[in-house]
Amino acid sequence: MKLSHALAALIIAWFADLGCIQAVTLEVKEGNSTCIKAELSATFSITYNTSSSTRTVRVPLPGSTTVDAVSSSCGTDNRSPWLVAVFGPGHALGLSFSTSGSMYGVANLTLQYNLSDASIFPEANSSDVVTVVSPSVGISATINTTYRCVSASTFGLGQLAAVTFSDMRLEAYMPGNDLSPTESVCAADQTTTTAPPTTAGTTTTAAPAPTPPGTPERGTYSVNNRNGTLCLLAKMGLQLNVSYFSLSQNKTIQDLVNLTPNLTRSSGSCEASSASLVLTQEGSTMLNFTFTLNSTSKKYHLSGVTLLANLSGATAPVSASNTSLDYLRSTLGRSYMCNAEQTLFVVPTFSLNTFRLQVQPFEVTTDQFATAEECQIDQDQMLIPIIVGAALAGLVLIVLVAYLIGRKRSHAGYQTI
Repeated sequence: MKLSHALAALIIAWFADLGCIQAVTLEVKEGNSTCIKAELSATFSITYNTSSSTRTVRVPLPGSTTVDAVSSSCGTDNRSPWLVAVFGPGHALGLSFSTSGSMYGVANLTLQYNLSDASIFPEANSSDVVTVVSPSVGISATINTTYRCVSASTFGLGQLAAVTFSDMRLEAYMPGNDLSPTESVCAADQTTTTAPPTTAGTTTTAAPAPTPPGTPERGTYSVNNRNGTLCLLAKMGLQLNVSYFSLSQNKTIQDLVNLTPNLTRSSGSCEASSASLVLTQEGSTMLNFTFTLNSTSKKYHLSGVTLLANLSGATAPVSASNTSLDYLRSTLGRSYMCNAEQTLFVVPTFSLNTFRLQVQPFEVTTDQFATAEECQIDQDQMLIPIIVGAALAGLVLIVLVAYLIGRKRSHAGYQTI
């Protein structure tokens, strides 16, 4: 039996190395309508422990993969569209989507694998079902077009797993039942790039910072998990600080854009060690926040931010992503609060200004925030009046003591007759 398991794993790895990976077609339907369709090949690289060593296997997505009709969904107001593909005993690949109205993209990529499957994980020292998540993978396209990427693209899923897609064509929020003939081609498939045009004798310079559009309005945003229970709560004002090249002006423009709460819809997902909040402002902007929980220290932080935006002066949609951030750090069971304005630097061309922010991405039990841990800026601002007050009180005390000493000395200068 052990020989057959090892042989099966070897055959899987051999086919993967040869590139003989079978393409699969996956569809999510609502009634007779298709809302998500994907045609792709995929290979998973997974590292696991045995009793004596660590092994890495390469597992192709088999042609027998099917869509899990229960977990997959076309989405609702509070839930993102999900494509969940299942294969083998307890393995699953999940893609959640979000949209800004003019663009759509993969908000989260999830892999679940069952270590008790000895045909793939021979001699594993655990029988756990492991779930790993990769937020903000950079798969995005214009709405009503098909995302196409023939080139192999690899996405990390934590430190133990990765997935490589190839020959990928997919579309979400579909208006019809088949993939659109109009394609949004990934950067890897674009063999040529067009440099911004320059005029002889001129140089490309950054424009001066724009006049701020004012303090953004504070919005309330929430995410429900799959059973409809509230799992993430946030209140904040948001301002985008974006730089992009303008062809018409032949220079780099810096733009400040406020998010408008009554035009912004929230969605996302909640997992045991990660949570995402996706904000979509109709027709222009999609902003994805990813929070990560350290189960050992019981601390969470904002680990990733992704932006997709259509700006009036930009010739193409603006995109930016960073999944190695460390902002908004707090303790599990508490919320994070920062009333002062703070700037979160994401990439050189994009930063995010927050105002009157309070967020709790884990252990939300009611529609109210748990006890807040305040940011250092708020603590410093509270400390300054205390220091000034103490200094003034000390000064008054010094003056009073000096006055009393001076008065006593003046009385000592007179003698009784």
